[in-house]
Amino acid sequence: MADLAHSHCVPCRSSEPALSAAASSELLKAVPGWTLVERAGIARLERRYAFGNFLEALDFTNRVGREAQDEDHHPALLTEWGAVTVSWWTHNIGGLHRNDFIMAARTDAVALAANV
Repeated sequence: MADLAHSHCVPCRSSEPALSAAASSELLKAVPGWTLVERAGIARLERRYAFGNFLEALDFTNRVGREAQDEDHHPALLTEWGAVTVSWWTHNIGGLHRNDFIMAARTDAVALAANV
């Protein structure tokens, strides 16, 4: 499997199907620490990162936001004192796409660079 952290997102049409559970489970192996969750009937990738204080969490949120903007693929970010929860899914297909796994890997790269 290609290194997801060095891959780029591709445009996704709303007519494309979401990844199957089997395909999602296979890609999940490439992003340890992430979990598959379902919210409001939509499959998502989710991970919680811990920080020493709010400013570190906020800085991480902004770094992930810049990465998301660069790839034109945007997560749900919950920033709290000492933690950030990141959720990826592809809105226009109502589920998971390979782009979500790419962005999960890129989020991990941001965390690694920030010594999280």
